[in-house]
Amino acid sequence: MAPPNKKPSNLTVRIASALVLIPVVVAAAYVGRPWFDALVILFAAIMAWEWARIAGRRRNPADPSPAARLAAGNWTPAGLLTILIVLAALLFDRFPDYIPLGIPSWVLIAAGTVVAILVTWPRHRHRSLWFGLGILYVAVPAMAILWVRDDPVTGQGIELLAWILALVIATDTGAYAAGRSIGGPKLAPRISPNKTWAGLLGGVVAAAIVGLIAGLVLDLPNTWKLMILSGGLAVIEQIGDLAESAFKRRFGMKDSSHIIPGHGGVLDRVDGLLAVSVAVAALDYFGEGSVLSWL
Repeated sequence: MAPPNKKPSNLTVRIASALVLIPVVVAAAYVGRPWFDALVILFAAIMAWEWARIAGRRRNPADPSPAARLAAGNWTPAGLLTILIVLAALLFDRFPDYIPLGIPSWVLIAAGTVVAILVTWPRHRHRSLWFGLGILYVAVPAMAILWVRDDPVTGQGIELLAWILALVIATDTGAYAAGRSIGGPKLAPRISPNKTWAGLLGGVVAAAIVGLIAGLVLDLPNTWKLMILSGGLAVIEQIGDLAESAFKRRFGMKDSSHIIPGHGGVLDRVDGLLAVSVAVAALDYFGEGSVLSWL
C-alpha cells in the first residue's frame, strides 16, 4: 500500500518561499528603476492591506480573553482608502513627470493621513486613527527604501541597500540563534514572549560583523565606525520588530496575513527593515550624503 501523502514541513515551505522571493528582490534591487520601484510599491500595497485588515477588527463583548477578544469587522472601505492613499503618495513621488502635481511627497502623505482619519471616523471612531497611522507606517518607510536605492548624491545606492538588507538578515539570524541557544531574561515578554536580551545582543554582534565585512569590501577608511553604526541599527531593527508585534497583539493577531507561505505576511518579514530604512534615509538626508561616504 502506498504511504499516505505528507504535507511539507513548515521549514521546507519557508525555505521554498525564500528561494523564490530572494532572487526576485535581489534582481530588482540590482536593476533599480523602474523594476525596484514597482516591487516596493507592490509590497507597500500589500502591507497597507494587511494593516487595514488588522486595524479593522472590532471588539467582541462576548469574549473578554486577551487573545480572542476581537472579531473580524467590515474593514474593506477603510482598507481600500488606506491602500489607495499609500499608492497615490508613492506613485506621485516616483513618477512626477506623468503626474505633475508639484506637491512634496510629505505633504501628500500628511494630507492623506488626515483624510483617511476623517473619512473612516463615522464608522470606526477611534479605530480610524489606526488607519491613518497605517499610512504613515507603510508609506514613509517605502519612500525611505526608494530614497536609499536612488542615492542621488553619491550614487552608492546599491551598496547602501545591500548593506541594509544584509544587516537586517544578520540581525534577525543572530537574534534567533543567540536567543535559542542562550535564552535568559525576556526582552519584552508582554509584546513578544520569545525575544530575549541575549537575542538582542546576538543580533547586535551579527550586525556589527556585517558592518566589518562591508567596510572591508568597500575599503572604507573607518570600518570601526560602520561596525558601531551597524550595531546601533540592529537595536532599531529589533524595535521595529517589537512595534509591529505590539500592533498585532493589540488586535489579537499572530500573523499580519498568510500571503507568504511559511512566513506569514509581508509586514511580518520586513518590520525591522522598515525601521532601519527610515533611520538610514534620515542619516543620508541630514548628513553629508550617503552614510557610506562620510563614515
